[in-house]
Amino acid sequence: MRILGIIAARGGSKGVPGKNIKLLNGKPLLQYTSEIALESQYLTAVILSSDDNEIITVAKSLGIQVPFLRPEELAQDTTPTIDVIIHALQWYENQAVFFDAVCLLQVTSPFRTVAFLDRAIEKFISSGCDSLISVQKVPHEYNPHWTFELNPEGNLKIATGEDQIISRRQELPVTYHRDGSIYIMKTEVLLQQHSLYGKSISFIESAPEFYVNIDTLADWKKAEQMIKNNQN
Repeated sequence: MRILGIIAARGGSKGVPGKNIKLLNGKPLLQYTSEIALESQYLTAVILSSDDNEIITVAKSLGIQVPFLRPEELAQDTTPTIDVIIHALQWYENQAVFFDAVCLLQVTSPFRTVAFLDRAIEKFISSGCDSLISVQKVPHEYNPHWTFELNPEGNLKIATGEDQIISRRQELPVTYHRDGSIYIMKTEVLLQQHSLYGKSISFIESAPEFYVNIDTLADWKKAEQMIKNNQN
């Protein structure tokens, strides 16, 4: 299976200014993701999609291919991720190069391992599903069966639609949330259904001790502390 690895890293980060190439323990944040992507035995090609020349320069120094400059209209705060991926696929198709699937790796999840990435790709291939995402278990206190939303009268109703709330923690079903570390999707699902997920979604569970999704300065400090704890 031909799989295109895409690292998406635009300029203009607001939560952590310049975060994609900001040094984390002496390494640009981008390097953590580029290293494991390049080591994977399953990614046919690994590219960067970016609008920022400084990020592009760093990516090239790390051995990442940068075949194009992402258009400005696809580098906005409101730009859907799927549009960035489809732009990359269409660029390759114009060169008569085709891929069976895409693996999206976000720079904001620096601590995934190459073994974890390759296990995810192996499971995606063997499952035959339209997509695979990395997930974390939802703590029981945030389980959707214990959450509420407003009804038309402005009162609370159980978010999952049941009439009665599940009273015992032990009876709650296991639920997951996507953690942003790995997304893998079939090309045909992306292009034909315009979807990151399709109709069948496989999953791989991330180890909590490796999980951080850097969006704010507090997340950055958490990542620094995780490195410090690991070194100790």
